[in-house]
Amino acid sequence: MFKITSLNSLSIVLKIGIGFITSKLLAVLIGPAGMALTGNLRNFSSSLENISTLGFSNGIVKYTAEKKEDTNELKKLISTAFIFLFVITLILSFILFFFASFWNEQIFGNNFNYSIVFKVTALVLPFYVISIFLLSLINGLGKFKEVIYINILGNIISLLVSIYMVFHLKILGALFSIVISPALLFFVTFYFINKEFNFLKAVKFRYLDLNVIKNLSSYSLMALISSVLGPLIYLIIRKDVIKTVGLEQAGFWETITRISTYYMMFITTILSVYFLPKLASAQNNKETKKIFWSFYKNILPIFIIALIIIYFSRFFIIETLFTDEFLPVTSLFSWQLTGDVFKAASWILGFQFFAKRMTKAFIVFEILSLIVLYFFSRYLVSLFGIEGIVMAQTFDNFIYLLVLCAYFRKSLF
Repeated sequence: MFKITSLNSLSIVLKIGIGFITSKLLAVLIGPAGMALTGNLRNFSSSLENISTLGFSNGIVKYTAEKKEDTNELKKLISTAFIFLFVITLILSFILFFFASFWNEQIFGNNFNYSIVFKVTALVLPFYVISIFLLSLINGLGKFKEVIYINILGNIISLLVSIYMVFHLKILGALFSIVISPALLFFVTFYFINKEFNFLKAVKFRYLDLNVIKNLSSYSLMALISSVLGPLIYLIIRKDVIKTVGLEQAGFWETITRISTYYMMFITTILSVYFLPKLASAQNNKETKKIFWSFYKNILPIFIIALIIIYFSRFFIIETLFTDEFLPVTSLFSWQLTGDVFKAASWILGFQFFAKRMTKAFIVFEILSLIVLYFFSRYLVSLFGIEGIVMAQTFDNFIYLLVLCAYFRKSLF
């Protein structure tokens, strides 16, 4: 765990550094309003990713980890999942391309015409989906270092694309970079997977097995709830925030969310790369408890210390990464950081849903969490302005943590 965490930390530091450069570039060249528009597209892209991958990613990691020694079963998994994903992706690409104006109106409103972004998304989507599929296979094979190396290369590609696009096309370039950069990762993942086995020879129609889809379907339901419904709720909330406090204030929320995304990557990647395969292979509550507390004792304290440093550096961070125009964001740090501690503490428990395919419980808890977030945000934004939305997130994360602690009490205590 120490070796993987250290390498992962290096990857995250690099990604944060690249993210800081990109944020500064966006702050200077497109301002808070542009940041709000990129936030909308990121939420849409997140939903699109999970629809196009059918939410199979965590399931592919789990079953690859279980079947990596059984060549025939592994070929069934690879062939079936790949063919289904490819067909779904082609259908979605068609819908995106020929209904680009509709999606532009839904995501950006009537005052902006960025339909071309959705046409470009349609063209690159197949490459993006295949890269996610290949990365899940590599992760499931236990190639932790390779997964981190791929993330590092992806970050560098994203930086170069963002710099070029934003300098030449401003807001349109920022939007293009969001959809193009992930698709370029296909070439990296394809190289790494072929170091393990000949991927093209592993994909055959004769290996199609509907039982594979049946097993993965539980993960589809979970992903549709968390990664499709979730971003859509955030999109609705952002539209309400824009109506209530204005586009610029919504841009401040997007800014603190962007900063949060950078440091939360430390938690999300170590959970996905290291802890998810461990939880998937745990045989009983005793083993699961050991994994949970390994996270709480070794990872969470370091994360909390890092957040304390971030809090006391908040003015420096804003002035360095953005412009003086973004200084109001400093008032959002305390609530955001507190909420992210609760979020990190709950995520390790939440990954048990994926590791053990606990579909019904996951869906119930996730929907309840989104309902709490929506109504808290509506109420608190009307009282406290933009600060109300980060307060709502903090309360929601705290309640979610308490509920999961109660639900997994046997495995936890």
